[in-house]
Amino acid sequence: MNSGLNMSEQLTNPSPLTSQPLIALYCGSRSGNKPIYQEKAIALAQGIAEQGLGLVYGGASIGLMGQVADTVIQHGGEVVGVIPEFMLDYEIAHSHLTELHVVRTMHERKAMMAERASAFVALPGGLGTFEEILEIATWGQLNQHQKPMMLYNVNGFYDALIAQLDHAVLEGFLPPQHRAKLIVCNSSQQIFTALKNLDFPKHFVV
Repeated sequence: MNSGLNMSEQLTNPSPLTSQPLIALYCGSRSGNKPIYQEKAIALAQGIAEQGLGLVYGGASIGLMGQVADTVIQHGGEVVGVIPEFMLDYEIAHSHLTELHVVRTMHERKAMMAERASAFVALPGGLGTFEEILEIATWGQLNQHQKPMMLYNVNGFYDALIAQLDHAVLEGFLPPQHRAKLIVCNSSQQIFTALKNLDFPKHFVV
């Protein structure tokens, strides 16, 4: 597998080394307290590779992030990592990816991931994971993209967030058609079924 390292200061629009549609996985730099989170993340990553898809993610080698990247690589998939330069002090960048991009800011990271992804899936995670999937859902509401967006509700992890989103609809703050775009999946099979039944655009539409 080819490996590429691109610094944003040197190359602002690098030619991609990937040939597969990429799924953005938002997930934690920790693994969680229960084995089921690791098990389901690894199974999803294996399925991504077996479906002929690749991965774009936050570029770290630790936690669920590192496990999904390792699994996709082990099963022959392409992996693109995007990590901000300042986070190299906190998260060890993965050194065996198809592409690793070290960018200046979190905004650049999220923009590059969004541009490269054909769909978005949030696994269990912390503040960063919540923020990423909700921001991409906001971009969808503002018609900046029409790509599939999913919550992988492993072990009921997202039950409270789902309830909050539904409450926002009931209280008149979130239009139901935009709430409906954030698909809740309780298994990896539901994720792949949703991907097969939805359009798979490669780029943002403005």
